[in-house]
Parts: sequence; C-alpha cells; structure tokens
Amino acid sequence: MMFKCFIEVGQVAYISFGLHAGRMVQIIDAIDQKGALVDGPCIQVRRYIMPFKCMELTDFILKFPHSARPKYVGQAWQKADTSRKWAAMGWVKKIKARERKAKMTDFDHYKVMKAKKRRKRIIKLEVRKLPKAAK
Repeated sequence: MMFKCFIEVGQVAYISFGLHAGRMVQIIDAIDQKGALVDGPCIQVRRYIMPFKCMELTDFILKFPHSARPKYVGQAWQKADTSRKWAAMGWVKKIKARERKAKMTDFDHYKVMKAKKRRKRIIKLEVRKLPKAAK
C-alpha cells in the first residue's frame, strides 16, 4: 500500500506530545526529512523547528507561500476558520473523552460501572421479551 499523507506547506498539524502538546500548528516550511518550521500565531505557539514525530497531520491545508510571516499565517488561519472545523472533528471528541476519563475519581468510576450494569440489565430483559412477542 502506498503512503498517501505527504507534508505540505500550510498543512495543519496536531502536536501529540512535547512542550505544546494538545495544540494546533501550521507547517510553514519543511526543513528536512525529520522536521519542519511550524507556527501557531492564533494559539500562542511561537515559530520554531519541530520534529515530525511530535506532530500528527490533519486534512486541513491553508493556502500561503512557504516562509510566510506570522501575521499572514494568522490571517490565513482565521480566514479558513480552522479552529471551528477542528472542534467539530471526531478526533477532538476522542481526545476530550480520554482527558475526561483520566480526570475521573474512584467514585466517578463506580457510578459509571453501576450505570453500565443497569443498562445491560434493561437490554437483557428486553431481549428476553422478543421471542415471546414474535409468537
């Protein structure tokens, strides 16, 4: 199978770990095979060289020339309304759910367990009624 996700100038990436983990940046210029110059002017990420292993590429691509100035990059980000589009993705919902689960206390885990048991019991009772209703 051929690799299909190539680095492009203007591509938006999610920082998965490191100093700015959980933030979005735009690729300004590819430096070499291991890193790129990135910038996130709207989300307080200053321009610096970041290794590709720290970022996950998204499908969003902003149109601007390579090595564009931060002001121009910020305007392109706002014009494309990337923050709103990113918030609507399922990827973000998974990340937030993972964070919410990590912050749960023991009592919260207990309440979730009891709710799951209740739901399973209700489903089990309804499934038992199906053959009787079919006759």
